[in-house]
Amino acid sequence: MALRKSEKHESVLIEAARKVRDKAYARYSGYRVGAAIEDDEGNIHIGCNVENAAFPEGSCAEANAIGAMIAAGGKTIRAIAVAGGRDTTEACTPCGGCRQRIREFSTPDTVIILQDDDGKPQRHDIDTLLPRSFVLL
Repeated sequence: MALRKSEKHESVLIEAARKVRDKAYARYSGYRVGAAIEDDEGNIHIGCNVENAAFPEGSCAEANAIGAMIAAGGKTIRAIAVAGGRDTTEACTPCGGCRQRIREFSTPDTVIILQDDDGKPQRHDIDTLLPRSFVLL
């Protein structure tokens, strides 16, 4: 997979995901997730998970970031960084529902970036995370 973005640019997305992760409302699971999206115009949109006592009726960080992108007029995800975990940041992958949401707004060039506290960024494309996904023509 060819990447168009520099490591410096990716680090901006990763840092935005980590910062918004701290704002997550994870009262029940303690597992906080932050997501940062770069859209087709280069704008960054963030979201964090918000849990609810009527579990599992909360909302995921990725879904909230996609909603923020759409509300701001963005149409395509160029890159999305996800940071999750309890006490430390883990390289958590989006859940199945969010993988399908990412698919809806991605292209073959969309980069999904995961990073923990100790490692280098892990880069994936949507076909790797959601092979043979459902797509309406």
